[in-house]
Amino acid sequence: MAKLFNKEVEAQIKEVLSQGIEPITIVLFTSKGECNTCEETKQLLTETAACSDKISVVLKDVQEDQEEAKKYGITLTPSFVILDKSGVYKGVKFNGIPAGHEINSFISALLEMSGLTYQLPADVLKRIGKIKKPVNIKVFVTLSCPHCPGAVQSAHRLAMLNSNVVGEMIEAQTFYDFSSKYNVSGVPKIVINDKYELLGNQPIEAFLDKIEQL
Repeated sequence: MAKLFNKEVEAQIKEVLSQGIEPITIVLFTSKGECNTCEETKQLLTETAACSDKISVVLKDVQEDQEEAKKYGITLTPSFVILDKSGVYKGVKFNGIPAGHEINSFISALLEMSGLTYQLPADVLKRIGKIKKPVNIKVFVTLSCPHCPGAVQSAHRLAMLNSNVVGEMIEAQTFYDFSSKYNVSGVPKIVINDKYELLGNQPIEAFLDKIEQL
């Protein structure tokens, strides 16, 4: 399979990832048989990891590693989680390949999990700290959507800042049936605890407004 990154793109990714501080681990779950974009996702992750000595990739099979898949709530393949320097899952999950515009949310998640701090206002941080119940945020995206990465980044930041939150990107075209279940007709579509919905790249405060209603 030909490389996904040419030398110019590889150099750009290396430069960006050089800002990483702590080592991190990507755990990718694929499945045998028909698995749309599994090989492409594996290639994207391994090529990205090769651009930084702080990123490791661990490959798992959803059937053979059922206990681990259950631990991370993996039900779709390909899916991967990003673990912090201590191997702790902070609720950052990607379902489907983070290619196209989603390379931005992927790189952002890698850097922030690696310790690069994204500044949020004090009042927002205070609201995030008050989340006491389990919150699942699904962000449905397409790879051609320029507004989707911002919504994914917000969901992941909420997860990294509060252990009660899981934020997951779902590539709508790869998981067409799953997206249909949630009536995804436009993206980014944000679904919080299967109860509240937002459409578009909403500010993080809009996420919190819905979470506080749970």
